[in-house]
Parts: sequence; structure tokens; C-alpha cells
Amino acid sequence: MPEARITASAAATIGPISRRVFGSFVEHLGRCVYDGIHEPGHPTADAQGFRGDVLDLVRELGVTTVRYPGGNFVSGYRWEDGVGPVAERPVRRDLAWHSTETNEVGLHEFAHWIDRAGIEPMLAINLGTRGELEALDLLEYTNLPTGSAISDRRAANGSEAPFGVTMWCLGNEMDGPWQLGHRNAVDYGKLASRTAKALRQLQPDLELVVCGSSNSQMPTFGTWEREVLEQTYDDVDLISAHVYYQPVDGDVDSFLASAVDMDRFIDVVAATADHVKAERRSDKTIHISFDEWNVWYSRRFEEQERITAIDEWPKAPRLLEDVYTVTDAVVVGSLLISLLKHADRVQAASLAQLVNVIAPIMTEPGGAAWRQTIFFPFAITSRLGRGEALRASVSAPTITTGKYGEVPAVDAVVTREPETGSAAVFLVNRSRTESITATVALEGLGPVAIAETHTLADDDPDAANTLQQQDRVAPAANDSARLDDGRLTIVLPPVSWTAVGLEPEH
Repeated sequence: MPEARITASAAATIGPISRRVFGSFVEHLGRCVYDGIHEPGHPTADAQGFRGDVLDLVRELGVTTVRYPGGNFVSGYRWEDGVGPVAERPVRRDLAWHSTETNEVGLHEFAHWIDRAGIEPMLAINLGTRGELEALDLLEYTNLPTGSAISDRRAANGSEAPFGVTMWCLGNEMDGPWQLGHRNAVDYGKLASRTAKALRQLQPDLELVVCGSSNSQMPTFGTWEREVLEQTYDDVDLISAHVYYQPVDGDVDSFLASAVDMDRFIDVVAATADHVKAERRSDKTIHISFDEWNVWYSRRFEEQERITAIDEWPKAPRLLEDVYTVTDAVVVGSLLISLLKHADRVQAASLAQLVNVIAPIMTEPGGAAWRQTIFFPFAITSRLGRGEALRASVSAPTITTGKYGEVPAVDAVVTREPETGSAAVFLVNRSRTESITATVALEGLGPVAIAETHTLADDDPDAANTLQQQDRVAPAANDSARLDDGRLTIVLPPVSWTAVGLEPEH
């Protein structure tokens, strides 16, 4: 059996793991909000119409933040439409997804939902069709105590106390020609800078995210980051990165190696930010908010699902409802490894999206909610991947990919909580044909024992969880795991993701 050798040391830390890396994303798109988190007629719904079974799964998933309300949706959104008596809220046509938006769910409802879920909110501001004044009004409505016309309006609408939102996105994907209000990097950067300065006059301690590239294949990638940060470096804290992966032309090997691209993406954005830092002779470091990432079969949407007739824009259509396979889950697990490997620069991330729309959780109206395959690596990594990330040196057989050339078949990261002595090892086997025995040398962790093992694999890599077979795929314990004198040995099946939880020996 082929072998992989991995070494990780408690002395070689990458950086502390921000809990915000385990965020997600709720957009007014398809059935994410309506018939997703919100379905008033459902047997588990609360008094405001939010599904209790979905909330239970969201808590199990381990989501720490949720970015809202978009996404492409936000660039045409009037936040005022979503406050006040529901019966009086306007119905709008959403240009982003060619749908009808009823505004039944808005800022107050979202605040209620995240409070029940125990999640930190991350609000996106419309800088596509709006500007500084509307952003100031939204911040005042959301965060300031009563005593002014706008904050008093929040109290009149049922929330005396401010919502206390710390993280704010200055627009969405403004480099994309598909985006309402799309503009070049310099023009967007100037608007983002003015908006950030204005917001900080109301609340100086905000954490602001400026728009980076929509993906690393954009023709302006790199240049966009540099030009935007040249305008905004002193005004913002993070720059966003977005990426989605799917197999192209049947190239499954390249798809399994998608984290190679994510690694490069993060490295380029960080290097570009540091270039601007050096030019400005600044002591400040800009971090990365990877606030959209996932597997998304976007070609299906482009070829089959796009709604065009303006008189047929439905409410909450079934859009982007990808059914995820074991292979997809292994890729998601490997992308989580990439995020943890960059814990020194990635301070926030959002799996896009949370429910129904390219999501780990699926629902049926009036019926069940269930876990997709990608649910499991996210939930387990969020639970075990705490403390600090340790640099792992990997020596492994390679696989040949059409897109990235020769790529290690195994990737890994180790995490450790110094306060408790607990640790975790996360591994992926990208080979489609061979099991690989991985040996992980754990240096400086002290005496530890295996507490739990989880491997997601299947004889059918295309197996999925569906409405008819909701529990077809689930992780299983990996009985091959052995730990002897600081060396973990474990067999990784083909196309698999594995997590091992370690606890100090008593």
C-alpha cells in the first residue's frame, strides 16, 4: 500500500484559528430564506415562522457567523423594505436572480433567527446602487442607541436594543460585470473608502471587509486587489475572496485537487496586500475574509435554470439546489484544510450557502430537513479544529491532474488547543484508485490518545443524500487508526476525508 509521511510540531504554529472561519451565508436567493430557514406553516416553525428542525441542524453544523442578505442580491436591495409591519412591506423584483422578493424576512427577523441560532451576524451593504448615506442610515438603524429619528424607528419596529453588528461587507463582487453598479477598482475603492470613513464616524470599532476578486480567474485578479487596497488600506480590516469549484469536462482529478488553487489564491491575495502595506510603509496587516466558497455546479444554472421572462419571476424558485456527492464532500473537506493552513491570514470565511441553495442542509416544504454530504466535514472540522493551526510537512505519492499537474495525493493539517492539550488531525486522500497509509509524526504535543475518528468515503464516490435516502452517506469510524509514541498511523481509503480527534492522556 502506498505511504504518506506527515510531520507536525507544536513549535511550528501557523497562527490562531479564528472561529469566524466556520461561517456561512444566507442570501435572498432561491429557497435559502423562504422554504429554507423560514416556513411559517411548517410543524416545527416558531412564532416568527422559522423552522426549528433547520435551526437544530444549523447548530449541529457549528456555524459561527452568517453573512446576510447577499450576495448579488444586496446590490439592488433597499434595506428599508425589510423593516416595519410585514403586511405593509413592498414586493420587489430582484434583478440579481430574476425572482419576486416579498420582504417578509428582513433585518428584525434575521436578528431574531441568529439570536436563536447563537450566531454572529455579518451584514453586507449595498454599494452597487446605493452609497454612503444609505450605509450610514443602515448602521444607525442597526447599531446605535435610541435618541435619533432612525434608531427610534428601530425601537418603534420592536427592537429597543441595538442589534450590535460588528462585521460589515462594503458591497459584493464589485469587480463582476454581472453586478448591479459594477465599476472599476479605483472607482469602487474610492466609494468604499468614503463609506468606511463615514461609518467609522458613527462607530469607530467596526470591522470592515472590502471587495476583493470574485474568483481567481477574473482578468483583473491581483490588479483589482492592489488598486482597491491602494484606495482603502487605512480604512478597512479585511479583503474578501470568493471561489467555487466544480469538475470541468469530466476532469475529476483536478476537481479533487481544488485546494491547490485555493492555496494559491490565498497566497496571491496575501502577497498583494503585503505589497501595498510595504508601499505605504504601514504597520497594519490586511487579513482575508473568504466569505464565499463551496462546490457549485454553476454550469447547470447557466444552461438550465436561468429565469428570463420578466412576467414569470417566481417567489423562492428552486435555484442552485445541487445534490452533493461523496466526491464533493471530500473536496469541501480539503478546502477546509486549506483555510486552516492559512490561519495566519484567513480570519473569516463563509460556506455559501446554508440551506437549499448550494448548501449543506436541504429541506422539503412541509416535510423533512436533512444533511447533505458536505455537512459532515464542515461540522466535524468546526467542532474539532480549534486553538491554533500547526504547519504540516507532507511527503506523499502524487496524482496527475489536467489543471495542476502533479499534485500530492494526501494533504493534511493539524490543530491544537494549548490550554486543554486537545488536538486534531485532518487528512484527505485525492487518489481515486488507491488506499494510502498515512503516518503522522506529532512532535511536542505531549502524551495524547485517540478520542474519535471519522472517515467519509464510499464504494460509490457519486453516492449522495436525497429526500428519498436522507442517510445514504455518513462518516464512519476508522478502525485502522493507531497511535504509538507520538506517531499516528491510519489508512485513508480512495477519495476520502478523515478527521482524528486527540485528547491528552490522564
